[in-house]
Amino acid sequence: MSSINSTLQSLKLVSPEASCNTDLSKGPWLFDTGAPAYGPGSSQEDVAPVSTPRQGDIPAEYREASDAELTTRILAAKKTLGESLVVLGHHYQRDEVVAFADFVGDSFQLANAALTREKAKYIVFCGVHFMAETADVLSTPEQQVILPNLAAGCSMADMADESSVEECWEQLMDLYADESDADGKAAVIPVTYMNCSAALKAFVGKHGGIVCTSSNAATVLEWAFERGRRVLFFPDQHLGRNTAKAMGVPLEKMPMWNPRKALGGNDAATLLDSKVILWHGFCSVHKRFTVAQIEKARAEHPGVRILAHPECPMPVVDAADEAGSTDYIQKAVANAPAGSVFGIATEINMVNRLAAAHPEHTIFCLDPVICPCSTMYRIHPGYLAWVLEALVDGVVLNKITVADDVAADAKVALERMLAARP
Repeated sequence: MSSINSTLQSLKLVSPEASCNTDLSKGPWLFDTGAPAYGPGSSQEDVAPVSTPRQGDIPAEYREASDAELTTRILAAKKTLGESLVVLGHHYQRDEVVAFADFVGDSFQLANAALTREKAKYIVFCGVHFMAETADVLSTPEQQVILPNLAAGCSMADMADESSVEECWEQLMDLYADESDADGKAAVIPVTYMNCSAALKAFVGKHGGIVCTSSNAATVLEWAFERGRRVLFFPDQHLGRNTAKAMGVPLEKMPMWNPRKALGGNDAATLLDSKVILWHGFCSVHKRFTVAQIEKARAEHPGVRILAHPECPMPVVDAADEAGSTDYIQKAVANAPAGSVFGIATEINMVNRLAAAHPEHTIFCLDPVICPCSTMYRIHPGYLAWVLEALVDGVVLNKITVADDVAADAKVALERMLAARP
């Protein structure tokens, strides 16, 4: 099966309108020196903030090298670096990058995988910025974390910035100031999805909160409800809503917080009666999936099994047969009887890779438009070759460092998550 990248290259000539953006067929370095941007193929709805990291130029030899040359150079550098290096590849990375990964998984799986390589002085994280930050928080002081392209950010993570969350928290503290603490519970517990900055992980660590992943969101919410009357959940509204709804929380007790409005656009009575306050954030890729896509898949493939990631909108998750994390989706496919048919609502690179790994099944992405995660797409073999060959020469490029005070509080929130096992 051809890779998503090679498919996009052909679409450039055959059908430009068939991809999210024809820029997907261009090298990501073309976007590294201009205005802040999420890169090729990004949603027109996602406007990158001024604070979005920028990569800047990489040497022409890496931009102009052929795929075969880059493969040779990456493999040679990895061989030279040996056990001093570990390369991590997220599920949503392009195949041409995953091919060189020592571990493939979701953000938290990869951060933990790095901990198993104690001799690795260099952790090269082929993912996005918040993932590299998490790896730095959890790694040892002797280890250095490297992000091949500094411009690989996350539009969802940027939807909840530290100042907006702090302002929200102050408004909620004022509103809940008169609540009795007779039951020993806090008025509200902050819960952040892994897809956020280290600063926000530190925020929840300082305020009695916790981090969650898509795998353990229900367990984390149970943990929070044991300690607080309600939860402030950010940045992904869909994961929060889908998880809480499955736990029996009524929709009317899950108001949305819009950071651009006073009280998040709510009245005081609604917030006082709330159980989960959802932040106005979302994943641009998972937002693309629709109930109509599911209905079309069922009409064309009788007996199809629909799997949806919980970052999808609630109607999509409700219409699916099952919803779960990337790890859940992988295991569901791997454990299914031969001949199964799957329609999957998650990022196209992962779906494409599952289809290649399981030829005994029929596997397709529910979204007919090829739309990879644009920020993951910023990582290219050229960047990987660049940072690895620099390490061979004793130079550390694109090092990701979380300040000690931020890392300490963020680690508290992450350790609470580790202790709250499903």
